[in-house]
Amino acid sequence: MTSQKVPAKQPTPIPSILTRNPVFDAWSYWLDAWQRGVLFLDVMQQRSKQYEEHAAKIAPHVLKFGVELVMDGRTLRRPVNYILARLAPPQGVKIDERKRPFVIVDPRAGHGPGIGGFKADSEIGVAFKAGHPCYFIGFLPDPVPGQTIEDIVAAEAAFLERVISLHPEANGKPAVVGNCQAGWAVMMVAAKRPDLFGPIIVAGSPLSYWAGVRGENPMRYTGGLLGGTWLTAMMGDIGAGKFDGAWLVSNFENLNPANTYWTKQYNLYSKIDTEAPRYLEFEKWWGGHILLNAEEMQFIADELFIGNKLATGGIVTSDGQSIDLRSIRSPIIVFCSKADNITPPSQALDWILDLYGSVDDIRAHGQTIVYAVHESIGHLGIFVSGSVAKKEHDEFASNIDLIDVLPPGLYEAVMTPKATDGPTDDLVGGNYLVRFEARTLDDIRALGGNSIEDERKFATAARISEINLGLYRAFMQPWVKAWANAGFAEWMRKMHPLRLPYEMFTPANPFLKSVSSQAESVRETRQSVAQDNLFWQAQERMGNAIESSLKAYGDMRDRAVETMFHAVYGSPILQAVVGLKASNAPPRQRPGVDAVYRAFVAERTDQLTRHIARGGPREAAIRALLYIRMPEGVADERGFRLLERMREHAGTGLTLADFKTMVRDQFFTLLLDERRAIESIPEMLDSDPELAQRIATTLRKLIEVLGVESKLGKTRLAEITAMFESRRKAKSPNGAPKDSAHAARGPHAPQAKPNRPHSRNLS
Repeated sequence: MTSQKVPAKQPTPIPSILTRNPVFDAWSYWLDAWQRGVLFLDVMQQRSKQYEEHAAKIAPHVLKFGVELVMDGRTLRRPVNYILARLAPPQGVKIDERKRPFVIVDPRAGHGPGIGGFKADSEIGVAFKAGHPCYFIGFLPDPVPGQTIEDIVAAEAAFLERVISLHPEANGKPAVVGNCQAGWAVMMVAAKRPDLFGPIIVAGSPLSYWAGVRGENPMRYTGGLLGGTWLTAMMGDIGAGKFDGAWLVSNFENLNPANTYWTKQYNLYSKIDTEAPRYLEFEKWWGGHILLNAEEMQFIADELFIGNKLATGGIVTSDGQSIDLRSIRSPIIVFCSKADNITPPSQALDWILDLYGSVDDIRAHGQTIVYAVHESIGHLGIFVSGSVAKKEHDEFASNIDLIDVLPPGLYEAVMTPKATDGPTDDLVGGNYLVRFEARTLDDIRALGGNSIEDERKFATAARISEINLGLYRAFMQPWVKAWANAGFAEWMRKMHPLRLPYEMFTPANPFLKSVSSQAESVRETRQSVAQDNLFWQAQERMGNAIESSLKAYGDMRDRAVETMFHAVYGSPILQAVVGLKASNAPPRQRPGVDAVYRAFVAERTDQLTRHIARGGPREAAIRALLYIRMPEGVADERGFRLLERMREHAGTGLTLADFKTMVRDQFFTLLLDERRAIESIPEMLDSDPELAQRIATTLRKLIEVLGVESKLGKTRLAEITAMFESRRKAKSPNGAPKDSAHAARGPHAPQAKPNRPHSRNLS
């Protein structure tokens, strides 16, 4: 990137004693405005030069880390323009090859790759800080002719296979981070190949495209008001089989006309002495537009944006496999923000409501879903902001193994500042204590979403889209393809409204030949205006007024778009014409459960029930801990650190994967038949009395650290304490245990009521 030239000296403000006079105010403001104008044009010229240099690279990216190519997707059986690279850690950072690798996948949504490693404090940076090897899946600007979304899914699976093979000693499968549009692609890969994944982090990723809140999320209406995806098909045809990603970027820019048409450039102009480096750094990525094959973009628009089929298992691949997100066996961490106007929380989370009827349903599928909702960060800030990287992404990376062994269910990640003088400081890895608090589907619904009537309107828009696309392909597409050609497509791309500003200010522009020399002269004599200058204050007021006007225009436009969408697609006549009035059932049905899965659940339930007393002290301790903590509905990293120590005290040979299986088996055993599971603990402890004593000490420490707040939890704690204590005392001189049933209850242990088997939780 072309570096911003450092001013020869700091701007010298005009003495305030002179600026009190309106004449001197006018003169000093005019001088400052002229100098700012020259420096602004110079930055525009630097931006255009940077744009040309970046576009000329074979594999342009904005990563701040060293890159080593591992796999080139163009060499695969079905070639794609994706690549797998290993990233070099910053100087002084040591990598532990035994830790699971992190794989960051960047979005291909109009821009080039690198946003996940755009800054040192980033998703990649915090993974390095935690000692993990890091890999990056990016892409080239031009697609391979004929490549499809399915080909990309297959390529990403091949990349993960390579990463796994390069780290045979790693304690767990790769943790995969999918940013924005890459999130749904990662989820598709995980649904087809669940064996390749450790925890999955989807950051700012839209998975339920119709979802949103009225009055807040207008972008979801755009496709309906354009008549569906026929326009996508036409732009692909005009582009000679390629879709220009700049059109996707323009959709993002249209969301905020105030920032697009005024604030971003005015902020540079008004802070020209300090803002240029940050501006140029961001513009390097923002202006790096890429291309997609028309077939790729049509799939995205038809199946995801308009069809909204991913969240309900409606996408079927060419080999006949349905993409069912319930097939994912790795923990899924969803990170979103209330201030994200591109992927609001509803679009990031409502796929959970589409797929599951309850938390028991989530558990039945063996899934662990963790979500975190930021209050104020914008869409790009989810991947770019240093403050987010230092908090949320840092804690996700530090606690990735804990997340991997969480029992199935739905959790919210709650982060509180770490106590600097607490007795458990050594058990907290980062600057925040992370708690995973159990949630229900009502907590997701509380974030807002669609009514059945709204769903029917979006379903109507999807039907109209299919009709219009069919009409276009039958009557217009042959004519468009007949005169479209590669030369015209290239000319259209150069004339795109987002590319023209970069092209206009290139050094080749004869009207800007003298800008660089003038800028050098200005830097030598720079004099900034005082902040109390009358004309400067008038400029600021004018700037604020323009920004407010554009915001008001944007709000008015969004309300009009929303009103029009609901008026058109809420029409009973239109809904009847497209066949959506034949039934009062929801237009999108939750996918069913096939017979094979039911048979698997029945077999697994029978296996756990028949072997309810299987295991030794380790299994007994985990079962006891889960039993005590389940009423609390909370897990945090301190408990996991102590469980790791318990694993170490129990001897070698237990991998993280084995530990995860053990935790889940004990969790499901409690769900199936809680009373029998607890009554079996003494028998499990007696299988290795010496190990039981060591583990009992760790268990007591763990309970002391975590605490028990609920009344039921305290009752269970007393029951388990008496049970473990009775086993310690119930030894005869020759070491043989006494009657297990009597010892398990103990003379003062609470008498729990019989508990019927909870087989419904697994079926």
